[in-house]
Amino acid sequence: MPEQESRATEYTTLASGPGFRHEIEIKRSRFITVLRRVPDEDSARSLVAGLRKEFHDARHHCSAFVIGPDRDIQRSNDDGEPSGTAGIPMLEALIKRETQPGVSDLSDLCAVVVRYFGGILLGAGGLVRAYSESVSTALDAAPLVQRRRLRICSMAVPHAAAGRLQNDLRSAGYVMGETAYGATETLLRIALADDPRAIADATARLASFTAGVTDLEPEGTEWVDVLRSRQ
Repeated sequence: MPEQESRATEYTTLASGPGFRHEIEIKRSRFITVLRRVPDEDSARSLVAGLRKEFHDARHHCSAFVIGPDRDIQRSNDDGEPSGTAGIPMLEALIKRETQPGVSDLSDLCAVVVRYFGGILLGAGGLVRAYSESVSTALDAAPLVQRRRLRICSMAVPHAAAGRLQNDLRSAGYVMGETAYGATETLLRIALADDPRAIADATARLASFTAGVTDLEPEGTEWVDVLRSRQ
């Protein structure tokens, strides 16, 4: 049975790479936040395990992660801090983060906060604020991208018309995919928002370019990163 597609067609995540680090100090305790993009739970747990080794002398390695376009996997761990004072505030900082006005859609992201105790007790309320602030301030500076599910559609056109049509589609703002060449026709592919309206609009635009002689055939989907400006 094929995997069911997510309800979401886009979400926000951390840009690909080794991750992002940010440190704050509160009452002499150091809070080192590490953010990393993760595709699954195993990757998130591997990050935590790696940071335990790197910061082996730290007292706490608290973590939270949210995974999947629909954000259906959400986990947190207090790692020895009083229950509910670290992992849950960190998780809430992730899932409630607005990536644009009125939109909270961060996912595929793991946050680990490494704490070096500074000798001054913060109390339950102070810990909640510290761990929440650690993740929030790291997100303020982290490079985020929008991830979109695009529908790949194809059209078969005569070789002689393929170059002109490809240029017309690019000029109209469409993202072109891989081109395949057959014996008598060229197969052009374009990537569209995974939305019936987008496919209908593209079909109408294509008809205007070709006098209605070319059909647009939907194929599979792909997730792609789209750079976005910081809010």
